[in-house]
Amino acid sequence: MKPLVFLLSATLTGISTAELRSEKTDSSLKIFDGDKLITEYRTDSSVPYLYPLVGPGGTGLTRSFPMVKDVAGEQSDHPHHRSFWFTHGNVNGHDFWHDPKHNSKIQHQSFENVKGGTFTANLHWTHKDKIILKEKRTYQFEKLSDKALSIVVNSQITAEIDAKFADTKEGSFALRIAPTLRHKGNVAKGQLANSEGQIDGKVWGKRAKWVSVHGPDSKGQATVITMMDHPENLRHPTWWHARTYGLIAANPFGKKDFGEKESGDYNLKKGKTLTQRYGILLESGKFDKEAVAKSYQKFAN
Repeated sequence: MKPLVFLLSATLTGISTAELRSEKTDSSLKIFDGDKLITEYRTDSSVPYLYPLVGPGGTGLTRSFPMVKDVAGEQSDHPHHRSFWFTHGNVNGHDFWHDPKHNSKIQHQSFENVKGGTFTANLHWTHKDKIILKEKRTYQFEKLSDKALSIVVNSQITAEIDAKFADTKEGSFALRIAPTLRHKGNVAKGQLANSEGQIDGKVWGKRAKWVSVHGPDSKGQATVITMMDHPENLRHPTWWHARTYGLIAANPFGKKDFGEKESGDYNLKKGKTLTQRYGILLESGKFDKEAVAKSYQKFAN
């Protein structure tokens, strides 16, 4: 896969309308559009996550629980679903997706290349403090217009020892969306759709280039969230752990869990690197499949 050296605006639309800015400490980083907080990269859990994730309409588009409790309309299931995160449920037998004992962690080490809406986090995937993987993860946020915000995440994971990403549905590049945007549950009014024409519950476990959720945000404004799998990614088009209760996750490793005959185990030898790239597009407005497909092609090219 080619290095990530382009701007998001060029990737998705060819137009950039505003410069975002960032503020960081040693262990957290906030991205702003003017004085408005877009997101915060946080390290106060077993794996880094970003919360809130504010869309162009000015509302949070991911679930607040467990960071904020007792939010109207939210359910308190799956406390390891923290807004916007990237991990996997079985690496060398260790669960980085949900380990209630917190033995398996993705530990933040440092930031680099912090500029505007772009930053790189240096990470160690550890079990009982033994390093299994080292990762460079670059986030690029770009305000494309008053109605569109794009995010590209480029992950370069290098094995410190021989590592196996085992077949499980529990992974990997994930969002837990706000309750009004999900398809089922209290206050749910959203729908799911993918690049292959499948909708709602039929999206789960299927391969697709992209998955969109669309519906009203917490203020009733029409909103679309699209997650995209880059064509150079492992096993593209990926499988989707996309649930009607509000989880959307791209997972190239869960083949058998998703109904395939062959295992999705992936072995990464010591010293080798796995590079994955994903895009997210947050938009105000109604879902238009043709428009999403065009945005995907710009991301893919």
